[in-house]
Amino acid sequence: MTHKLPSLNSLRAFEVVARHLNYHSASVELNVTPAAVKQLVSKLEDTIGVKLLERKGQGLKLTSRGRSSCGDLSSAMKMLATSVEKMSGEPRPNQLIVTVETSFATAWLVPKLDQFRLRNPQISVLIDSTQNIADLNEDDVDIAIRYGVENHGNFIAHRLFEDQIFPACSPAMAAGPPKITRLEDLNSVPLIHWDMSQLEWVRETKRWFAWERWLAHVDINNTKNINTQGGMVFRDYGLALQAAIAGQGMILASWPILREPIESGILVCPFVERVTTDIGYDLVTTHDKQYRPEVAAFSDWILNTILNEQRGSRTSRAIID
Repeated sequence: MTHKLPSLNSLRAFEVVARHLNYHSASVELNVTPAAVKQLVSKLEDTIGVKLLERKGQGLKLTSRGRSSCGDLSSAMKMLATSVEKMSGEPRPNQLIVTVETSFATAWLVPKLDQFRLRNPQISVLIDSTQNIADLNEDDVDIAIRYGVENHGNFIAHRLFEDQIFPACSPAMAAGPPKITRLEDLNSVPLIHWDMSQLEWVRETKRWFAWERWLAHVDINNTKNINTQGGMVFRDYGLALQAAIAGQGMILASWPILREPIESGILVCPFVERVTTDIGYDLVTTHDKQYRPEVAAFSDWILNTILNEQRGSRTSRAIID
C-alpha cells in the first residue's frame, strides 16, 4: 500500500523542533520565523492525523508518537543530505561537523567562529546546535562540545572550562529600588528558572542550576528563608538569558557563557557568593576522528582561544560593591 508522504519542509521542521523542543531555537536553525516553524509542524500533524508535540509550561514536549519517530526522522534527514551531496558530485572532504549545546553555541562559539575561518579558510564548519547528546560512533559528527556530562565513555575528552555558577541580573534590577546587595534580597525579585526536565543527560547539571540547591551549596544560614518558588520558567537557556538582560528577573549564570555580557556591563553579579562546580564544558571526539586534520585544527584553535581568554580576564570582576 502506497502512502502519500507529507511535505519535506514540514518533516524537516518537526525534526529540528524535536531536537530543540523550542520553536524559537528551531527557527534560528531553519532561518525562518517561529510562526512559520509552528505552522509547518501543525501542517504535518494535520496531514498524518496525529499530535507530535504538546505544550508543557512555556516549552514543548514530544508525545509518545513524536518520541518514537524523531530518531528515525533525524537519520533519514542525514541520509537525504548525504544522497544530495553524492548527486551533486561535489563532496566536501574538508567539512567539520560540531554538535554543541545551544546556549554555548549562541553566547560563546558562534561569535568567535570568524577567527577560526580566517585561520582555516579551507575548512567548512557545520554547527549543529542541540540539547541532545550525539552518538559520535554512529552519527556524522566529528566533535561534540558537552556540558555537565559526567562520563564520556571511550572517547577523547578535553576540558574547556570549569564552571562557576552565580546569580546575575540587569544593572537596573540590581540598582533598584530596592537595591539588591544581599542574598536575602532575592525575595524581592522574580527568579528565572531553567527547566531541564526533558533532557536525559542533565542529572549532574540539575544539582547546580536549581535555585534551592545552589543556595544549599552556598551554605549560609540566612538563605533558608529565601523563597525559590515562582518566577519564570524556560526550557531554552538562551531565552532565560534574554529575560534576565531585559530586567525581568534574576538568573543563575554560568561564567563561561556569560563572561562577556558581565564584563561589558549588560549583566551584573550583585553578590559575592559564587559556587565552583564539579562539572564543566568538554570537547569530545573519537580515537579515529581526532587524527583528521580538520578536527585537530579546530581542537587546537578552541583550546588556544580559551587559554588566551582566561589569561586576559584573570583580573576582571563584575561585582557591584
